[in-house]
Amino acid sequence: MNFFQHQERARRRTLLLAGYFVLALVAMVAAVNLACWLAWQWWAAPGAAGGWFASDAFWWVTLGTLGLLLAGSLHKAWRLRHGGESLAAMLGAREIASHSGDPAERRLRNVVEEMSLAAGTIMPRTYVLPGEAGINAFVAGATPSRAVLVVTEGALAQLDRDELQGVVAHEFSHILNGDVRINLRLMAVLAGILTVGKVGEFLVDLSPAMDRRRRGGLLVAVGLVLVAIGYAGLFFGRLIKAAISRQRERLADASAVQFTRQPAGLAG
Repeated sequence: MNFFQHQERARRRTLLLAGYFVLALVAMVAAVNLACWLAWQWWAAPGAAGGWFASDAFWWVTLGTLGLLLAGSLHKAWRLRHGGESLAAMLGAREIASHSGDPAERRLRNVVEEMSLAAGTIMPRTYVLPGEAGINAFVAGATPSRAVLVVTEGALAQLDRDELQGVVAHEFSHILNGDVRINLRLMAVLAGILTVGKVGEFLVDLSPAMDRRRRGGLLVAVGLVLVAIGYAGLFFGRLIKAAISRQRERLADASAVQFTRQPAGLAG
């Protein structure tokens, strides 16, 4: 199997896993409706089995749950709206100047220029993370025009040119394939799922203030169910996100081989 086939397989699996994410959201809406139906049976209309699903409350709960998921996701997306420069600054990374006199930094800039030409994308701003002895690199930024590439000092010191080229090509693939944007969206969706659990915690905290014992007990029951639904959804959502990330890493490896035509460098 060549690198183009590896890329296509990784993309297909990503789409399948994204479909699982959508199914998880549908399951959460269904679970919240089930919890509200049980509360309806216990408090509002005991014995009226079909009353909930025929009522306006069913649609309000469905729309409310979707609204919570959307509000939590938009809030997280707003917090992550800044470009990669802010993240690099927060980590203490230092941008490499075009006229740097350090041989390792000049080699990195040359490699980044080569890979930008091979990938057919603009050259990202390049940073080094000083004091970090581990071999690592990452890209940040929602769009290629705002992307930054950060490489640790350990990678510059320990990798030869072919290996460094493989690492940089791998990161360029993340830019070219929109993996940063995908990760941001998945993080936003997970934040929306968590919002359901947070609303459950709010209802549990609110229950002591209720005058009527039965209504207070109802809030506790609904709140605990929402907490369980929210955190269970978060757990399974993170599993799906991890599986998607694994496929995108495989796609990045296959694309890196396409850009460099040197699988040995990346393997090393």
